[in-house]
Amino acid sequence: MLKELPKSDLPRERLLQYGAENLSNEELISIILRTGTKGCSVKELSSNILKDCEEIGQMKDLTVNKLKEIKGLKEVKAITLIAALELGKRVYREDAPANRMKIKNSKEAYENFSQYIARENQENLMVVYLDNQNKYIAHKVLFKGTLNASLVHPREVFKYALLENAASIIVMHNHPSGNTTPSLSDDDTTRNLVETGAIMGIKVLDHLIVSREGYYSYIEEGRLQYE
Repeated sequence: MLKELPKSDLPRERLLQYGAENLSNEELISIILRTGTKGCSVKELSSNILKDCEEIGQMKDLTVNKLKEIKGLKEVKAITLIAALELGKRVYREDAPANRMKIKNSKEAYENFSQYIARENQENLMVVYLDNQNKYIAHKVLFKGTLNASLVHPREVFKYALLENAASIIVMHNHPSGNTTPSLSDDDTTRNLVETGAIMGIKVLDHLIVSREGYYSYIEEGRLQYE
């Protein structure tokens, strides 16, 4: 039990003394949860949560319902932890391409933006918005789930392009399987976006299919020119 530990060994005191970066995962979760529940200390709760994940990165996939299945963890604490995880995601998503970086090629686009979707367990479609010098303006995840040409609406993609006053875009989506070979649906989606962009005067510079291991680029494969 935490109350049986010397005060200097308690997670909050250790954070103040040594800094958050020197605390264990269990200690950090204990601070977020604050207290245990009847018959289960906060230390045990934290340990049970970590046991449910093979590695710390899997915590991003936790849901309230999944957490509630863990012994001793009730809804309020589950919600608190999910909120903390989501806040952390948002902080690091905003630590994004800054200083109006210029995207020179597909490899640079992959290296700077794939981190936001490559590890997701479902398909995500993200669009990077650029000015007329290919400098970064913004990026947005617009669609999640099984992506196909009928679900990826060009109007949503180009609505934000107009709002951001973008001159061009780079489209990027992930394949959770790790296989970046485009499907026929991916081809249809690319064709629809390129044709719509041509009408609106907003160029689609590339469509990248990404995974943790690498990417497929329509422009590098010479497949962005559709009649």
